[in-house]
Amino acid sequence: MTHQSTGRRTIANTPVELTGLGFGASVIGNLYRVTPAEDAAAAVDAAWESGIRYFDTAPHYGLGLSERRLGAALRDRPRGEYVISSKVGRLLVPNEHPRGVDGEGFAVPDDLRREWDFSRAGVLASIEASLERTGLDRLDVVYLHDPDDHWRQAADEAMPALADLRDQGVIGAIGAGMNQSAMLARFLHETPADVVMLAGRYTLLDQSALDDVLPTAEEHGKSVVAVGVFNSGLLSRDRPADGMKYDYQDAPPALVARARAIADVCTAHGTTLPAAAIAFPHTHPSVVNVTLGMRSPDQVTRNTELHRRPVPEALWNDLRDQGLIRADVPGADVPGADGRARSAQCP
Repeated sequence: MTHQSTGRRTIANTPVELTGLGFGASVIGNLYRVTPAEDAAAAVDAAWESGIRYFDTAPHYGLGLSERRLGAALRDRPRGEYVISSKVGRLLVPNEHPRGVDGEGFAVPDDLRREWDFSRAGVLASIEASLERTGLDRLDVVYLHDPDDHWRQAADEAMPALADLRDQGVIGAIGAGMNQSAMLARFLHETPADVVMLAGRYTLLDQSALDDVLPTAEEHGKSVVAVGVFNSGLLSRDRPADGMKYDYQDAPPALVARARAIADVCTAHGTTLPAAAIAFPHTHPSVVNVTLGMRSPDQVTRNTELHRRPVPEALWNDLRDQGLIRADVPGADVPGADGRARSAQCP
């Protein structure tokens, strides 16, 4: 049985410590629909009360709205008690041809637009703008955001610029965040990145990160933050239903059937599919945090309760034996660098 822990986990070789569960602030940037300002503030407050001390945002989220709301909600909190991450690679610039609403999934006016820029100057300008929007004195972690089509500039200019800031003590840890795992492995292997934010590639339905980024992180002594653990929704309910989303698309029937089969095994072990989905990434020793999007206090309460729920280690064995997860998925409790077993659960 995995047990709840109140400890934090350190991003390897950095001073940055993360709680096991993080607050993803994309949704309070009005992702897909409007989140009232009071709900956004209440969600951050509820996360704080629940013990969450890692908060992730980005300029992309609501064209700066997420950063503004998160900064306002954290501004009066003790600065040394929490970790905030943001991202670079998309500068927000005036939109010369607005149509009224953002075209990239956020329910916000499109008076600004995103401009790809992984140059050194772009990185520095992006960080300065994020500090202005949040009203905070520093960012603890900075990720390159979706550099899929920009490897050369991201690796040659953006990451060295972040490394300089880290080495000066301006930033605590640096990395990249993407929906693919192969390029994240390259960042860990070929650049000074400390940590990667891995979206949807180490979940109960997709363990492709075991082919590249996870063994690379382990080999180089680097860390992984797991996001997208519900694969856009299919793993978010006790009983998956037809019409649910998988990686932003309607889930194919065969995948829904597989998710239901996993849910049946979860039930047999006295747990639920979403609780197992949150616990699963922690089965790998390089994963230091799972971050979930939370739009309201009710979502915060649900997610923290699911995260704290013990998940039997035998569940992973049964899922492996039935071919529902890969045979090379590690066990739920694995030795950490200090030789002690790491719990899959902590706030």
